[in-house]
Amino acid sequence: MKSFRDKRRDGRPHPARAEQPRPRDAFAAGRQQAAPAERRETKPAERQEAKPAPRVLARREGALPAERLPLILEVAPNADYALLDSGAGEKLEQYGPYRIVRPEGQAIWQRALPAKEWERADAIFTGDTDEEGIGRWRFPKTPLGETWPMKHDGIDYLGRFTSFRHVGVFPEQASHWDHMAGLIASARRPVKVLNLFGYTGLASLVAARAGAEVTHVDASKKAIGWARENQEMAGLADKPIRWIVEDAMKFAEREERRGSRYDIVLFDPPAYGRGPKGEVWQLFEDLPGLTELCRSILTPKPLAVVLTAYSIRASFFAIHALMRDTFAGRGGTVESGELIIREKSAGRALSTSLFSRWVA
Repeated sequence: MKSFRDKRRDGRPHPARAEQPRPRDAFAAGRQQAAPAERRETKPAERQEAKPAPRVLARREGALPAERLPLILEVAPNADYALLDSGAGEKLEQYGPYRIVRPEGQAIWQRALPAKEWERADAIFTGDTDEEGIGRWRFPKTPLGETWPMKHDGIDYLGRFTSFRHVGVFPEQASHWDHMAGLIASARRPVKVLNLFGYTGLASLVAARAGAEVTHVDASKKAIGWARENQEMAGLADKPIRWIVEDAMKFAEREERRGSRYDIVLFDPPAYGRGPKGEVWQLFEDLPGLTELCRSILTPKPLAVVLTAYSIRASFFAIHALMRDTFAGRGGTVESGELIIREKSAGRALSTSLFSRWVA
């Protein structure tokens, strides 16, 4: 499915809102079909893959993995990124050279820094504060371009001012990136990583730099384009990364049928979204099937499967139980909790998402 970070992340669709046609949908709908009496040879490229039967889920037998919870993974302020302050429904962040103000519904406390510090912002997101609401960026000082150079642990990439208030990177994921890089380095063997809902590619770049062969999947052609730019920007063009524009569920199903296997699987699905051909994703309905698929496409000696869930009305215990059930009989440990960013001003913790990861 499309990584709808640039759209809705709280799982509430707008039934009254008409679905806007997408160029790829319009192309598919507009193709002329042969008349019933006409027969023509279908070229291999035109043959459509048979749609698989619905996946039947059953609880797995075997001992449940060990568990570790709650685990709070924290990102502290650093030279590349810092949560400077938060409060009154907003957050003040430092992304490289720029100070940015964005809405933050969880910041229900009061700001710690004086107003003059917030007034030094280079960019402020204004407009609809809903995650899906389109707004715009206001630049109090000098108008800024769409992109600006950023770094993560020595990896260069481009930050972006998007119309959905996001900036092309989610710094709270750094804890997962560091953990994954450590697993790859300590494996001392070739490692294959699958990054589903990969967005603009920072996780894929970290994995590739650590020595892994990476497959990056996202249904957004624009996001894949940004990810390729980031690969060039990072000087990692020679690293083995496959960039694939595809629905995540369909891709995983095909990999299972092909016998393709991975040592590490990352998946970061939206609460609600649509794929490139109108596929509908509902987290609570579709997550069990995708989690099962992620287990089925692991190598005989896998390293980890990492699930992150944003903006859902649930406890991390829900996805923790799902992961333990799914990996019954595989040993290992399921670690679950929250990703947080530690604030620089008053040291408060801003929770950004839930996670659960199985580590072999």
